[in-house]
Amino acid sequence: MELIFIIAAFLAGFIALRCKLPPLVGFLVAGFALNSAGYQSTEVLSVLADLGVTLLLFSIGLKLDVKTLLAKEIWGGATLHNLLTTGLFTLALLALKQLGLGMLSELDMVQLGLLAFALSFSSTVFAIKALQEKGELNSTYGTLAIGVLVMQDIFAVIFLTVSTGKVPEITALALFALPLLRPSLFKILDKAGHGEMLVLYGIFLALVAGAGLFEAVGMKADLGALILGMMLAAHPKASELSKSLFNLKELLLVCFFLNIGLSEEPTLDGFLMAILLLLLLPIKGILYYIIFNLFRYRVRTSLLGTLTLFNYSEFGLIVGGLAYSLGMLPGNFLVAIAIAVSLSFLIAAPLNSIGHRLYKDASKWLKEFEPDKLNSSDKLIDLGNKKIMILGMGRIGSGAYDELVARYGEQVIGIETREDSVQLHRAAGRNVIHGDATDPDFWARVISRHNTELILLAMPHSQANSFALEQIREGHYQGKIAAIAKYSDDEALLSELGVDAAFNIYNEAGSGFARHVCEHLSPDIKPL
Repeated sequence: MELIFIIAAFLAGFIALRCKLPPLVGFLVAGFALNSAGYQSTEVLSVLADLGVTLLLFSIGLKLDVKTLLAKEIWGGATLHNLLTTGLFTLALLALKQLGLGMLSELDMVQLGLLAFALSFSSTVFAIKALQEKGELNSTYGTLAIGVLVMQDIFAVIFLTVSTGKVPEITALALFALPLLRPSLFKILDKAGHGEMLVLYGIFLALVAGAGLFEAVGMKADLGALILGMMLAAHPKASELSKSLFNLKELLLVCFFLNIGLSEEPTLDGFLMAILLLLLLPIKGILYYIIFNLFRYRVRTSLLGTLTLFNYSEFGLIVGGLAYSLGMLPGNFLVAIAIAVSLSFLIAAPLNSIGHRLYKDASKWLKEFEPDKLNSSDKLIDLGNKKIMILGMGRIGSGAYDELVARYGEQVIGIETREDSVQLHRAAGRNVIHGDATDPDFWARVISRHNTELILLAMPHSQANSFALEQIREGHYQGKIAAIAKYSDDEALLSELGVDAAFNIYNEAGSGFARHVCEHLSPDIKPL
C-alpha cells in the first residue's frame, strides 16, 4: 500500500509543480483521491507524518530568536487575534445555526465556541513550507508569522492540558533545568562533525531529548522539539544542522499532507459544512491584517504576513478529535474540519505564490504610515558613498565581502535579513545592515543608492535573487549586477532577467579551487 502512496504523491506533486503550485497542493489532492478510491491511512504513514512535524518544529527552533517572542507585536498580536477570531467565529457560527444551515443546528453554544477556537489557529507546517519555497523564511513578515505561530502552539499546549484534565507530571519541573545542559549539548554539537553523525545527533535532539522527554512528563511532544531547537539556535553550527535535516524533514512532511487527505472519507454533508467554514476564512485574514497594521508594520509586511497565515490549521483536527473522544463534538464534524483545513491550503497556496504581485496591486489603495511612524526596522536606509552592495551575507556573501574589501577597501556594504546575523557580522568588523532585498519597500527606503556601481545577489534561494533583481531593475539602476545560482535553469532565468553575470556556485567552486591551488602551490607542470 505504501508503494501506491509514493506513486500517487509523486505524480500529483509533479503535476502541481508544473502548474506553478507548491507540491503540497498535489500531496493533499493525492490524499483525497486515494481516500475516494478506498485507501486509508496506515500506522506507518501516521508515524512518519508525526515525525515530519516534530523535525519541522525542531528546525524552526534552530532559527528562532527567543527575544522575538518577547516582542509585544508577537505575544500581543497572537493573543489578540486568537481572542477576536474565536469570538467573531462563534457569533458567525451562531448566526448560521439560526438560519438552520448545515450541521450547526446540532451544536450548543459551548460546542460552537470550541469549533471557533479550533478554526482560529493557522498552520505552522503550511506557513514554513510556503516561506521556505519563496526563500523568505527570515524576512520581516516571515519572522512575524513564525512568532505568531509559536505563540499559537503555546496556546495549544494550554488548551490540551486543560481540556483533558491531564496535569503534567511532577517531574515536568525538571524541564526548568534544561538550560543547564546547554553547554554540554553545544560541546557534543562541536564534535559531531559534518556528516551522518550530525544528522543523527539532530534526530536524537528532536525526537528523544526534545519530543520524547516532554511527552514522558506529560507535556506536548512537539513543544519539546521546538524548545530544544531554540536552545541550540545560538550555536554557530545551528544553520548547518538545520540544512542537514532538510531533505529528511521534507520527505516526512509529504506523509503529513498525504495523511490529511486520507484522514477522513469525504462526505457530501462534510463537504458542504467545510464550504460554510471556508466562508469565515476572510474574517480571519482581515483580523490578521488589522492587528499587524495596529503595530505599525508596513503594508507589505502586514499583507504578506496575512497571506502566510491565511489558512486553517491541522491543529483543528487535533481539537476536533479530542472533542469527539470527550463527547463534546459529533463525529461528522471531524470530516468537515479535515476538508476545511485541506481546502484552505488549496486556497492559500496559489495566493502565497502571487503574494508579491498582490502587494503591488493592493499598495496603490492601501494606506501606508508616514516614514517616521513606522516600526524601527522600516526607517530610511542611507548607503552613503558605498560603491558595492552585497545582498545576502551567508557563507558566499561573507566570502565575497572579505575579498572585495581586500581589493577595493571600505567601499563595500552588506545587506542581511537576519538581525542576529547582522550583529555577528558587525562584531567581526564588517559593514552590514539589516534589510530584506526582496522587499519593494526596502528599495523605496534606500537613499544615496545612485553611488552604487556593483550589486551582488548572494542570497541562497534563486527565487529571492530573481525577485530582488526585478526590484532593482524597476528602480532604474544603471550599474552592474552579478548573481549566484545553484542550478543551470536558475542561471538561465537570471540571465533572462538581465543580470550582467550569473555564476553557478557548484561550477565556480571547482574552477575557484583550481585557481587557488595554482596561485598558492605553483605546481611545476608545463602546459602541453
